[in-house]
Amino acid sequence: MGFRRSRLDERAEQDRAREPRVNHRIRVPEVRLIGADGEQLGIVATDQAMRMAQAEGVDLVEVAANARPPVCRLMDFGKFKYMQKKRQQEAKRSATHIEVKEVKFRPKTEKHDFETKIAHARRFLEQGNRLKVTIMFRGREMAFAEAQRSRLEEIAQLLADIAVVDVPPKMEGRTMSMMVNPKRGVRAAEKPVADEDGEMDE
Repeated sequence: MGFRRSRLDERAEQDRAREPRVNHRIRVPEVRLIGADGEQLGIVATDQAMRMAQAEGVDLVEVAANARPPVCRLMDFGKFKYMQKKRQQEAKRSATHIEVKEVKFRPKTEKHDFETKIAHARRFLEQGNRLKVTIMFRGREMAFAEAQRSRLEEIAQLLADIAVVDVPPKMEGRTMSMMVNPKRGVRAAEKPVADEDGEMDE
């Protein structure tokens, strides 16, 4: 428990170290001060800057610690942290997360199943995911494996309007597969909340 607690304390200390120094944690004799409205107030004594912050009901926040003297700004630090966290969350939500989905075929996949799997492949690509297209072989089907290369090339042609081949067809044990990427600009507005796990089998 003591070890765990010390690790948590250490992490908390690191988080505090990453935060800008605020109010009484600023211990330099003078700072270059920026007002709450962005006005440059020049170099002032730190205790004077603190009194100005208190008079305006805001905080004195160090925004450029490596400057000489450090640059500080009068601001509502609580509101600043809230807005900063909100921006980070929005950036995280809007970031593109590319997943690798897989659609599996067999040498004897019938026309209806083939078309269904192509529809799934298109949906995965439209969602912005990379796609692995695999043909699986059993027993004697391995003797005709190379003949299935044309099947993967046919699939690539069917998806050519929204995807490009990244890794051409190649054998991997009892499977032949290729990787395709969505073309730039191809991405659905929303992903469905509940979907297949990205692996389509017969």
